Amino acid sequence: MIEVRELTKRFGGTVAVDELTFTVRPGRVTGFLGPNGAGKSTTMRTVLGLDRPTSGQALVGGRRYATLRRPIHEVGALLDANAVHGGRTAYHHLRCLARGNGIGPARVTAVLEQVGLAGAARKRVEEFSLGMKQRLGIANALLGDPGVLLFDEPVNGLDPEGIRWIRELMRALAAEGRTVLISSHLMSEMALTADVVVVIGRGRLIAETSVGELAGRFRRGVLVRSPQATALAEAMTAAGATVHTEPDGGLAVRELEPARIADLALELRIPVHELTPRSASLEEAYLQLTDDSVEYRTGAGVR
Repeated sequence: MIEVRELTKRFGGTVAVDELTFTVRPGRVTGFLGPNGAGKSTTMRTVLGLDRPTSGQALVGGRRYATLRRPIHEVGALLDANAVHGGRTAYHHLRCLARGNGIGPARVTAVLEQVGLAGAARKRVEEFSLGMKQRLGIANALLGDPGVLLFDEPVNGLDPEGIRWIRELMRALAAEGRTVLISSHLMSEMALTADVVVVIGRGRLIAETSVGELAGRFRRGVLVRSPQATALAEAMTAAGATVHTEPDGGLAVRELEPARIADLALELRIPVHELTPRSASLEEAYLQLTDDSVEYRTGAGVR
């Protein structure tokens, strides 16, 4: 388990993380979301003892990372896929780490196979694509068979097959009872991968909830289908709804609850074939949640 308790980290006059509190529990994938500059990487670095907190705590299994006796066996992490000596082969990169931590060569071979790099084990890392470096970084994280895993943007540089592989790997690791924290800007992928999400902005917690609950907070109205769509649309509009007819004939209704729509249809004896509340996608919910926290906005156009 990872526990972040009232964590604050300042760099000079800049507050990167501001009294942040959340928990990452075992047995599920936790997505760590936020705009650029929100403090995600700083938080992960603090958990791993690479940055010292200004105040508060970041604990792994109830302890600070620096106090772990065999950290590679307890915590695995991928923060920067390029942080590797390019002149070494993938095998020797992992073998050096393994030797220093009492891990045999069989484990090195096993994790290279697990991440799909068995055929490139003797290839120098400088010849690797970014996607291959990501795979090597994941192999590094898995080397000590740890129970806690942190991944910062692990799908960068991966093709669609690689992204699907990452998704399946993350879920498999969580299913084994491990604690998995993964940051990403790909909301569509997080919607498929994460069980719960922690959303931060400007270093502060915005939300800590399940993916479904978060999307459900931001409704997109109700989809209604009826053989008397025109009459029902007129009645709902008169009741204060905003109604839009979709290309397939369905009615997209806002500002009127499903129960009220059903009551209207019953009063007018209009049959209803579908009445489906629509939740926002994770991306839509995320964009609404973080709208006030975006530090760098894209302009409307370029002159």
